[in-house]
Amino acid sequence: MPRDFPQPTADEIETLIHSQLHLEGPLLPIFHLLQESFGHVPETAIQPIADALNITRAEVHGVMSFYHDFRNVPAGRHVVKICRAEACQSMGANALAEETLAKLGLAWHGTTANGNVTVEPVYCLGLCACAPAVMVGETVHGRVDGAKMDAILKEAGA
Repeated sequence: MPRDFPQPTADEIETLIHSQLHLEGPLLPIFHLLQESFGHVPETAIQPIADALNITRAEVHGVMSFYHDFRNVPAGRHVVKICRAEACQSMGANALAEETLAKLGLAWHGTTANGNVTVEPVYCLGLCACAPAVMVGETVHGRVDGAKMDAILKEAGA
């Protein structure tokens, strides 16, 4: 179950979109503002964004899907990102990821039933020397093994 965010009204969406139109290249700022406000970029915002920017829905969707941090559903209270880059893979990140997802009964981008944890892949946290690396919120953890991941998940309330 995703985190509880208010369901946006059409007027709220329109107001947020129009508050960014003065910017040069407003699409990404619109995405950021919607996600900050509602925990995700609602599907109901795609057409109003396209209309406001005079682009197609496909173009809006293409940009949104290119950037992995934009969501179409709210994430859990804690986002656990497991590095999938080569250095971390060589130090056991694939097994760590598989064990973590299996333990939580999730697929990538899934959220625990209590809404506390969403697990996402990330492709380099810049902690290659301390692989495998995991990021929770803004905190990066290095040399994460099964026991350390268990502690991270317990602290996150998984």
